[in-house]
Amino acid sequence: MARRAVPAALLLLLHLLPAATPDAPPPSAGGDDPRCHPSPPRRGAVAVYPSDMAQLQFLLNAKFVEAEWFLHAALGRGVDSLDRNLSAGGPPPSGARKAALDFRTTEVAAELGYQEVGHIRAITQSMGGFPRPAIDLSDGRFAAVMDEAMGARLDPPFDAYASSVNFLLASYILPHITTSAAVGISPSLIGFASKRLQASILAVEAGQDAVIRLLLYQRADEVVAPYKGHTVAEFTRRISDWRNGASRCGAKDEGVKVLDRRQGAERRTISNILGAGDDSLGFARTPAEVLRILYGSRNEQIPGGFLPRGGNGTIARGFFQLA
Repeated sequence: MARRAVPAALLLLLHLLPAATPDAPPPSAGGDDPRCHPSPPRRGAVAVYPSDMAQLQFLLNAKFVEAEWFLHAALGRGVDSLDRNLSAGGPPPSGARKAALDFRTTEVAAELGYQEVGHIRAITQSMGGFPRPAIDLSDGRFAAVMDEAMGARLDPPFDAYASSVNFLLASYILPHITTSAAVGISPSLIGFASKRLQASILAVEAGQDAVIRLLLYQRADEVVAPYKGHTVAEFTRRISDWRNGASRCGAKDEGVKVLDRRQGAERRTISNILGAGDDSLGFARTPAEVLRILYGSRNEQIPGGFLPRGGNGTIARGFFQLA
């Protein structure tokens, strides 16, 4: 069969194209292509409103707790070892130490800790910040939470740093709080840059919560040593009930297994790897609820718990003025 002649124009085009080499990188998918960037805001839109700054700064209270918890548990050192400026002169956490973790759990904890550092930096650089609040991450603090959650004094006291499963159960307490707080502030944000930052933080924070919940779900039926008869699933259910009680605003939290399928996704599952409400929408908590849980006092005006001297920033300090 006779070959077709290649048109002269095509030959010229091929000649003008740069020669491909095995080591040449692929063409960039970004650059100046407008389809690779978010649509510009409407004319006259404002990037950040003053009220936005207070709302996003409020998240720093929980962010500092999470960052110090994950970093110390994985690495034995905290935020100051990475960037001393981020703490703005606030005191280092008390009671934090390296946990006895297996290799994979150490990797997860370190990654989550590094992510929290990034979030703190993003908030402070774009919205302003405040000094790191006083934080209590002692084994006694976590033991007190577990005793309250389980409705009995555990013997021996729960040690959050003793093992990978204990660390995961202690970690289960925290990302849900920040995730629900980020959902809770979303209706109040006005500026387009503020909304973008909140959504970006929420995406990662929700992922952190899901990772911890999945790791615990994989061990759901495992008994938490040395507490005979008490499984991982029961611990998560009771911690969730404790958060609901501390917040004083109804049920906005569930364990990694539900006892009633009506609580599962589309009322069809007992697995609850992604905790959510009706129509599988994320739970939202107000700043007052968040502080009630972090303080452990059930009162946003009475500090304690993980923040023994209270949270910092306009919103958290404002509750003290109402007392």
